[in-house]
Amino acid sequence: PFNICQHIGELLTDRSALAVVNGKLWDMHRPLEEDCTVELLHFHSEDPFHVNRAFWRTCSFMLSSAIEQAFKDDIYVELHSFPAPNVASGSFVTDVDLKMKHEWSPTKQEMQVFSAIMHRMAEADLKIERLVVSPELATDIFKENQYKSAQIPSIASSTGKITLYKMGDHVDISGGPMVGSSKFLGRRCTIPVAHKILQNSVPLYRFQGVALPKDIYLNHVAF
Repeated sequence: PFNICQHIGELLTDRSALAVVNGKLWDMHRPLEEDCTVELLHFHSEDPFHVNRAFWRTCSFMLSSAIEQAFKDDIYVELHSFPAPNVASGSFVTDVDLKMKHEWSPTKQEMQVFSAIMHRMAEADLKIERLVVSPELATDIFKENQYKSAQIPSIASSTGKITLYKMGDHVDISGGPMVGSSKFLGRRCTIPVAHKILQNSVPLYRFQGVALPKDIYLNHVAF
């Protein structure tokens, strides 16, 4: 779909975040597999539900990358999962095991670091690509992550393949779809809190953020 936009014009290339191919939601950089009809979705569509849902999912994916980048090498960041996006909640989350139980209570200044990294990724216009790999390759990629490794067999049992998403050096498991680039994250993005939660008696941090897509404006008081 992205290459179609390039042939049609700059406006479509810039604003198209997701596609519908033969009635199925389709990532912008996912190759087309047959003769098809393509509908391009953007955030000003009459019904933006699906593109908004893809946006929230992408924000969680980007937040996972930001968390990995933020901590120094002496803190092992083990990504757990990011729950399915709930558009009505108006926020996105990702769960992380920092191997420090719940001893860390982040300050406002520390939380601002994650927001700053999110903004830098948005400015970098990083392509977000869908990859379909074998369970064996996925197991090798995530061999140092116990949570991701545990997810692979159940996913593979239903499809025989594992769907990954890649942005720069960051790779994670997700069924997608996601928007086509980090650039769709607008300037109104903040990561205000990391909740202390338990998953199967394991202490995790649930990072939560709010954001608006690029070129969607809101009164700053309301935000």
